[in-house]
Amino acid sequence: MGTEIERKFLVTGEAWKVPGPGVRFRQGYLSSDPWRVVRVRIAGDTAALTVKGRSVGSRRAEFEYGIPLEDARQLLEICEQPLIEKTRYRVPVGNLVWEIDEFHGANQGLAVAECELESEDQDVPKPDWVGQEVTSDPRYFNSNLVAYPFTTWPSHDDESITP
Repeated sequence: MGTEIERKFLVTGEAWKVPGPGVRFRQGYLSSDPWRVVRVRIAGDTAALTVKGRSVGSRRAEFEYGIPLEDARQLLEICEQPLIEKTRYRVPVGNLVWEIDEFHGANQGLAVAECELESEDQDVPKPDWVGQEVTSDPRYFNSNLVAYPFTTWPSHDDESITP
């Protein structure tokens, strides 16, 4: 069984920005049930189908399989709407690689930083641009951002979400 251990944080400021365009993502959900999330993702010119189990803290089962790009395009058409659109940047800091997602479309204005870990008790030194931890806050799960897009939330703490 594949296991994903990751922690997620809001991004503050722009000090994380790196040169380069990042990778554009389009992803949708065939199932957003928290017990079994099924995601279709196009990242740049590659595509994958991912099945994830229920999150327990920062850990959950994850299985990912490459699929043909054209299949992914067709599957996105039958996914729950709206699709998740974002640009991902990879920023190495010390022994970790942070993945910063700047969201577009219905989730415009949201920026989160994630780091994948080898163990749940691994030390996570946070750069200055890493803000509040939202690992366990289901509002920030990509699968929930489909049903409750960030732009529809009643209020935001602008300082903690500025990309």
